Amino acid sequence: MATDGNKPLFLQSIQKLVTGLSEEEIYPYAPTPGLPALRTHWREEMDRKNPSLKGKQTSEPLVTSGLTHGILVVADLFANRGDKVVVPDMFWGNYRLIFEERIGAELSTFPFFDEDGKINLTALERSLRDAGQKKILVLNFPNNPTGYSPTREEAQSIADLLKKLADEGSDILCILDDAYFGLFYEDDTFTESLFGILADMHENILAAKIDGATKEELAWGFRVGFVTYAARGLNDEHYEALQKKTMGAIRSSISNANRMAQSLLLKGLQDPEYQKQKQEAFETLKARYKKVREVVDAMSDDAPLKTLPFNSGYFMTFRYRGDAEKLRLHLLDKYGVGTIAIGTEYLRVAYSSVALENIEDLYQIIDKASREIAD
Repeated sequence: MATDGNKPLFLQSIQKLVTGLSEEEIYPYAPTPGLPALRTHWREEMDRKNPSLKGKQTSEPLVTSGLTHGILVVADLFANRGDKVVVPDMFWGNYRLIFEERIGAELSTFPFFDEDGKINLTALERSLRDAGQKKILVLNFPNNPTGYSPTREEAQSIADLLKKLADEGSDILCILDDAYFGLFYEDDTFTESLFGILADMHENILAAKIDGATKEELAWGFRVGFVTYAARGLNDEHYEALQKKTMGAIRSSISNANRMAQSLLLKGLQDPEYQKQKQEAFETLKARYKKVREVVDAMSDDAPLKTLPFNSGYFMTFRYRGDAEKLRLHLLDKYGVGTIAIGTEYLRVAYSSVALENIEDLYQIIDKASREIAD
């Protein structure tokens, strides 16, 4: 780094645009694992948000350049060419790029929902058993694209299933993609990360929590994520080794994450108004969810769109009686409405970005368009 006396050498044309941060909080490289104060604060917040973690030992959070990078780092460390990585059939498309295209592993999907609209534990168990002795499972709650999170009972059932397989001798890595953590809108939803339950469940279960500022703190462009590990029986020496391996993966890919984004995030999290402002943002998204729920519940039974279960996050998904990609293009070309087609059957709608007063009109357009080209 270039310096001017005891300070970083910088351009005033840039510095004049930044207020509230010192030069030292902007320009120097951050430590490879991230700013110590930010890591400590994030761990304290993790404990507060996840009471199940109380008294359980974990690694310290390590800062990555967003959650995608966090997932990639864990994949680099633990997944190999030819490994099966178990994911629901409703999954974020970037998993395919990370695990299949970059690592050479194979995604093994299971039907996310059973006939009753619950998480399909039978199918999950079957896929995990088919994966062999080494099992990698990726769970994303709230789920993208469906917007579903488990109930308390479902969360415990998932954990119990993993424990049963671990008792039988399986080695399990459970990657918890908590990108949309905290956006839980129904009373019966499990409002913690599964990380809290799995943290000391079994010596053969390693939980890797991937979370960050992107959605939790409404800081999408900051690209600040975190990786935290936990397993029963691991001590300080084990966690130190895990952290060093992860730091090596971070350093070899990005060197370190953006210091200014980390500095801004830390100051924002420490602001006295932070909790109030975050609750206000949550209430905005919850109101949109409630309106969407009201509108889709009122759709007629003969509609070619059927709503998949949703209770959280940014999205909801329809199963379409027709070609979902054709519907996506029809919505875009005729009505200027952007959606995402998933395969040939499913259409994802990001209601998180729609003003409350526009939601009913949006869904009326989607319903109308779906009927215009339905098979």
